[in-house]
Amino acid sequence: MRVLLFHGYMLRGTGSNIYNANLARALADQGHEVHLLCQDRETKIDGVEIHVPDIGGLLPVYVKDPYEGFEVKAFPELTDAELGSYLDANVAAVREAAGAAGGIDAALANHLVMGPAILARAGVSPFAAKIHGSALEYTVKPHPRFLPYAYEGMEAASGVLVGSAHTAKSLWDALPDFPGLKLKTRLGPPGVDVEGFAPSGARRSGLVSFVGKLIVSKGVDLLLAAWPLVRAEHPDAQLQVAGFGEYEDGLRRLLASLERGDLDDARQVARLGWALEGGEAKPLKILSAFFADPPANYAERAKAAAGSVEFIGRLGHDQVAELFPKAEIAVMPSTFPEAFGMVAVEAAASGALPVSAGHSGMLEVSRQLAPGLPVEISRLLSFPVEVGAVEAIGDRLNRWLALPEAERESARRTLVETVGRLWSWQGVARDILAASAGSLGELPPPA
Repeated sequence: MRVLLFHGYMLRGTGSNIYNANLARALADQGHEVHLLCQDRETKIDGVEIHVPDIGGLLPVYVKDPYEGFEVKAFPELTDAELGSYLDANVAAVREAAGAAGGIDAALANHLVMGPAILARAGVSPFAAKIHGSALEYTVKPHPRFLPYAYEGMEAASGVLVGSAHTAKSLWDALPDFPGLKLKTRLGPPGVDVEGFAPSGARRSGLVSFVGKLIVSKGVDLLLAAWPLVRAEHPDAQLQVAGFGEYEDGLRRLLASLERGDLDDARQVARLGWALEGGEAKPLKILSAFFADPPANYAERAKAAAGSVEFIGRLGHDQVAELFPKAEIAVMPSTFPEAFGMVAVEAAASGALPVSAGHSGMLEVSRQLAPGLPVEISRLLSFPVEVGAVEAIGDRLNRWLALPEAERESARRTLVETVGRLWSWQGVARDILAASAGSLGELPPPA
């Protein structure tokens, strides 16, 4: 089959980028002719023809981050003329790619906006739409200006794939004037490269990791605040924070204040909150509550933990696959809804315990990973995002690190087996083709 994938972004770094790179590779491995439209001029994928639409250097995004070679604007910042030019350029590129291929048999549009609307305007049919959380939560829901484009794309799609039941409900709530949307929505979580993410025997006792965007909504501040509670019980433990984003300076300031034992400055970071990411000052409620009444001797514990936290910068996906097998634990403390707990799945595939926020797609992943684990270990997989979350993170990390190695190793084997059974890119590729064809009876509906 001739398959067209429209992504529009890079093929490295963030979740949807990795999703499309792996999906394209899986489809090519199955013998399909794959045409992938993106803005990545460097990545090569065997058996995949990559097309780069000429968008004139202006890259609209959902969460604003720098991208070398582009002028970057969040979608709401675009003028009508800029948005129109972006759409027209991509529609033209899709038509050109489809025409050069001699027609397209199946297609996938990524993100609620603008991929589905672009394929609809380009006359590509049939196609499936994959809803990643960022466009839905950061662009369409808070900015009604983009609702017409979302409706346009969803109405044209043969099938709509979501990573979790949480994302399905959020999508339906965002587009209430399209009752037929529920009938075409199916579960379509991403997969994991179980060969790339696998235990390696190089695990470092006491190593805890975070991998993700350094933005307020990822909750890294909660992990940093919890860290002195971990070091107090496990003095050899180390924390590595991998990622990039507008909140990095705020996180570094928080860490520095903790290492000085300066809780007044830590409280100021919590009060400023979103201002440290470039927005308006808005306090971080959970962090503020923790610093309003910290545990006994917390300042001394924070000073004693100095030097045990390292910001290691942005990692490529292959570098993440090297990090997780070395880690005891990977923490995913997002305070904002996530479409799927991909970091948790990759960590589990590598034999690291995934400790995730107990909501949205992350909670659904934690529940799927729990069967087969001892009850006391399954309870470590998630924590409630509410006042007390800092202490809850510290408690879960401490309890895992205190377990005998034999119990941890048995749990690791169970996690690895579960990931291999539930998630694979070959299965994702087959689901995409079924959704594109409108063969929705083959796919599970959101629970």
